[in-house]
Amino acid sequence: MPLVSIIMPYYKKDLYVEKTIESIIDQSHKELEIIIIDDELSKNSNEVLKKIQKKDQRIKIFFNEQNLGAGESRNKGISFAQGEYVAFCDCDDLWNKYKLEEQLKFMKDLRIDFSYTSYEIIDKNSNIIGFRDASYDTSFKSLLLSCDIGLSTVVLKKRFFDNQNYFFPKIKTKEDFVVWLKLLKDGVEMKGLDKKLTSWRKLNDSLSSSSLQKIFDGYKVYRYYLKFNIIKSFMYLFLLSINYLIKR
Repeated sequence: MPLVSIIMPYYKKDLYVEKTIESIIDQSHKELEIIIIDDELSKNSNEVLKKIQKKDQRIKIFFNEQNLGAGESRNKGISFAQGEYVAFCDCDDLWNKYKLEEQLKFMKDLRIDFSYTSYEIIDKNSNIIGFRDASYDTSFKSLLLSCDIGLSTVVLKKRFFDNQNYFFPKIKTKEDFVVWLKLLKDGVEMKGLDKKLTSWRKLNDSLSSSSLQKIFDGYKVYRYYLKFNIIKSFMYLFLLSINYLIKR
């Protein structure tokens, strides 16, 4: 069975991280390592993560020297990864017990190197408040209009990150959106497994729930990372925002 490296930046998720880790430890696919990057750098985060590390010998904790943000912390985590595959899980999301097993089989059957799944949306109390269904196919043109690939659902070959062009950029939100778009633009085949194998936690005080931050970073995606001109960047930002409002 292939080794999967799970990358998890940690920042002020002490209320949820233990449940998240338990959902990963409980995976039916046992060949995994959990790489947690402490980006909070506080006495509390140190205590929380040291306690969690005792749960399983496959958990590895690394500490940033300064706050880097989620994207750069993921890059650091990937640099320590030993697995053939890399997966991502935010420290407040949850995985179905069979997520990795089913997703790896899906990828092996299709002979692909990147996959994502459908997911549930849960609130702070883990109540289900919505769903996102994964389309089987996605393309560069379709993803430009709507970021429908959930970060915590993704599994891909680690070898992609041998290319620094695919590192996560230093923006507060949508850093994963940039990576997926660059991979698609370069012809990487991505397929979606329409099974809800992940629960994404929507918190009102999180960066990913800030509409203003999403708009600001969305513009950066098109203008600075995809090198679109100003008019084209605003056009795609408008369409992205409309699709976001429809999905809400």
